[in-house]
Amino acid sequence: MQYLPNILFLIALVLGVGFFIKNVRKLTRNINLGRDVDRSDNKPKRWRNMAKIALGQYKMVKRPISGVLHVIVYVGFIIINIEVLEIIIDGLFGTHRIFGFMGEFYDVLIGSFEILAFLVFVTVVIFWLRRNALHIKRFMSSDLIGWPKLDGNLILYFEMVLMGLFLVMNAADYQLQIMGASHYASVDGIVGSFPVSQFIAPVFEGMSEATLIVVERAAWWLHILGILVFLNYLYYSKHLHILLAFPNTYYANLKPQGQFTNTDAVTKEVMLMMDLDADPYAAPPEPEGEPEKFGASDVSDLNWVQLMNAYSCTECGRCTSECPANQTGKILSPRKIMMDTRDRLEEVGKNIDANGGTFQPDGKQLLDDYITKEELWACTTCNACVEACPISIDPLSIIMEMRRYMVMEESAAPSDLNNAMTNIENNGAPWPFNQMDRANWIDEA
Repeated sequence: MQYLPNILFLIALVLGVGFFIKNVRKLTRNINLGRDVDRSDNKPKRWRNMAKIALGQYKMVKRPISGVLHVIVYVGFIIINIEVLEIIIDGLFGTHRIFGFMGEFYDVLIGSFEILAFLVFVTVVIFWLRRNALHIKRFMSSDLIGWPKLDGNLILYFEMVLMGLFLVMNAADYQLQIMGASHYASVDGIVGSFPVSQFIAPVFEGMSEATLIVVERAAWWLHILGILVFLNYLYYSKHLHILLAFPNTYYANLKPQGQFTNTDAVTKEVMLMMDLDADPYAAPPEPEGEPEKFGASDVSDLNWVQLMNAYSCTECGRCTSECPANQTGKILSPRKIMMDTRDRLEEVGKNIDANGGTFQPDGKQLLDDYITKEELWACTTCNACVEACPISIDPLSIIMEMRRYMVMEESAAPSDLNNAMTNIENNGAPWPFNQMDRANWIDEA
């Protein structure tokens, strides 16, 4: 019975980490359903981007209020979770504050953890108010109805509870040390510094030692189990960006934002048409490397970086709030584009799981069933959404691939655009005038 808590903790740890690894494998499998794309160029710049954008939060603080608040939560969670290592060791071996031998340095660490935990708690409350009470437009749009809104709030509740449990655990521990309780007290005096939880500790005055141990152990268990649950909840949450922001910024497109990708087969055909020395009556050469499908109608037609973008989306709505089409009342929302892509990818993944590892056609696709043509044609291709994203997500690349499919596979471009493209093909310009007659207006003047 003496080692039962340690055994139970080991089982909980193995299960929590095991489910997390399973989710990571599923995530990797789904992302790899996308087409291959080479993002191995210019590694030094990619590392700089990751350090500046993902680690340094460079783009996040462009909106200073939400940016600074996010940095507090980000730094707080990273630093506070250093103590998780101590909790794991204590849980496995039944020790108490195993790193306490570090003396004053340990006191500084625990004191810093507590201050950050308090700041995180306050910041999360502010985030909850911003999301639910201040009626900020990007949090009130139809994109966030249902699960996305609930998910955003659940994460905030998770963080509040975890920080609260951390402080309660320390407060009870501090009181037990003062009381000289067995296993908690040390011959060296109080182990750790408790600048915040010392103000909670008076709540426990008058409690028996046994009752206080129950409080401390309950907070300890709920805190570590909550972290394991939170870790596994990430896969189902918009907070998956906690893990994916780093690879997402590393593999981001380094080309100028106005430079779009071209299909090699089409480029070769156009170059042949523009070759003045080519015989216009010669039989066209056999196409080389022509893709099976032009553009994208479903998630498997997108590349793996675009699919990782979809999983990385924080649903913050900065892209949509900057979108000029959305601002003028169009139904386009870059955030919805990414959320729809992720939802469809999840549906495809569940289909594969249910059918022994192979996808069985389900009569659905990303185009029309999730994203409408009206949304796609509302885009002005201005790149405002790409510039606004704090972790380098590129909704425009998905929009352009789906447009390419509609134009080249379905001939489903809007009539005005079809007319312009026909005129370019026939007359070398978007206007319905023969090249020989284009300057006739000079004589008429």
